[in-house]
Amino acid sequence: MSSTITASGPLTRWRTIDLLTCAFLGVAFGVAYWAWGLVYAAPSNAVSAAFPPLGALFNWPWLVAGIVGILIIRRPGAAVFTELLAAIVSALIGTQWGVTTLVSGLVQGLGVELGFAAFAYAVYHWGPLLLGGFLGGAFEAVYEWYSYWTDWGWSYKITYLLLLGACVAVLGSVVAVALTKGLALVGALNPFPPGQEVRERRAV
Repeated sequence: MSSTITASGPLTRWRTIDLLTCAFLGVAFGVAYWAWGLVYAAPSNAVSAAFPPLGALFNWPWLVAGIVGILIIRRPGAAVFTELLAAIVSALIGTQWGVTTLVSGLVQGLGVELGFAAFAYAVYHWGPLLLGGFLGGAFEAVYEWYSYWTDWGWSYKITYLLLLGACVAVLGSVVAVALTKGLALVGALNPFPPGQEVRERRAV
């Protein structure tokens, strides 16, 4: 993002429109997550057959919701709220992971959240994006160590963590920024900081 405008008013005071927008994003991403779960397995299994940690290359899309949520709302809790709701929606539609999807949504959202908290929710450029994305991927990787990859050695585990964290930090952030900018440019985010940033750039 080329400039940073923070949320208006106290950061902890959510507006009704903030809650509704997070809910909308959560539902939309929940459907997208469910759809990704139907198609990701074939390419993921193909690369994992050669080297199991390479599956991380296809797991990063599940963390985009939290990044988009906090880029738009810019208030504490937006990443957790959006990511967890997306996980709930995808679980309700039906995924192979069932209710454990909710745990993933929570840890992923917390990781992203911490990246922006480290910058006091005052910066929405690449610093917190890269940090939050990496932490979200890393938190999910640690959760998966003890849930799915219990037979892996530490070399596999650390490689998976680094790959997933890097993919979320770079690819997840790029996708989230592109989506946020696109929505702002068409006027869908006028009540939010990204929309205000677009209006200010056009006024110059």
